[in-house]
Amino acid sequence: MKPIAIVGAMQQELAGLKQALQNPHTVKLGSRQVTSGTWHGQPVVLALSHIGKVAAATTATALIERFDVTALVFTGVAGGLGPGVNVGDMVVATEFLQHDMDASPLFPIYEVPMYGRAHFPTDVRLTQSLQAAAQDILKNPAQWIDMEVMRELHVYAPKVHAGMVVSGDRFVSTTVESQDLQQRQPRALAVEMEGAAVAQVCLDYGVPFAAVRTISDRADDSATIDFSRFIHEVASRYTLALLGTWLSKR
Repeated sequence: MKPIAIVGAMQQELAGLKQALQNPHTVKLGSRQVTSGTWHGQPVVLALSHIGKVAAATTATALIERFDVTALVFTGVAGGLGPGVNVGDMVVATEFLQHDMDASPLFPIYEVPMYGRAHFPTDVRLTQSLQAAAQDILKNPAQWIDMEVMRELHVYAPKVHAGMVVSGDRFVSTTVESQDLQQRQPRALAVEMEGAAVAQVCLDYGVPFAAVRTISDRADDSATIDFSRFIHEVASRYTLALLGTWLSKR
C-alpha cells in the first residue's frame, strides 16, 4: 500500500506525530529528514518542509518522486484574515492563491505563468474528510487541551472554517499588511507561507492535496500570545488529534 504524506513547516508543528508512528524509520532525502511508518494501519511518511514556498515545493516534489505518495496533507499554523476567524480556530483550505505572485503585465496579477490560473483547489474528498475530523475534535477541545491553557492563550469556543487560504514569502504580522491582504483577497480566511506552492506541485503530479491550519494569531498588531507556547500546547495537539481521528476513519 502506498503511503500518505504529512508535512509541516516547523518542527514544533509536527511534535508528537513521529511518536504516534509504529515501526518508524527515518531516511535522509536531500537535506530533509523523512520518517516512514504506520498509523492506525495506514502507511505514512512525515516530513518537515521548512518555511517558505520554495522549501515546501522542494519537499513535496521529493516525497512524491521518492515515495509515490497517494495523497499529501499539509498542517501547521496560520494567521487569521477572514471575519470571525479567531485564535484557536482551524481552517481547512478549499483553494490556495499566491498573494505575492505578480507577473504583470505579461500575465494577470496572481495568475501563475503558464498555468492559466491563480487559484489552485484542494482535493474535494480529502478536504471534506479532514473537515469532518476537525469538527469532531473541536466538539470537545478540552479533551486535547487544558481549559486554563486555552484561556491563557485566548482560545474561546474554537470553530472550523473552510475556504481560501493565501500563501506568500512574507510573514504577515502588521495590521496594515493584514488589511491590505483582506482588501485584495476578501475571500481569504487565512495567510501562511507554503500551501499554494504545494498545491501547485500536487496539481503537476496529479496527487490529491489538502491542508488544515490552526489560527495562531490575526496576522496583525494585536498578536499578544506566546507563539512558541501556542504551537506546543495548542496547535501541535490539534494536529495530533485531527490526523489520528482522520486516519482511524479512512
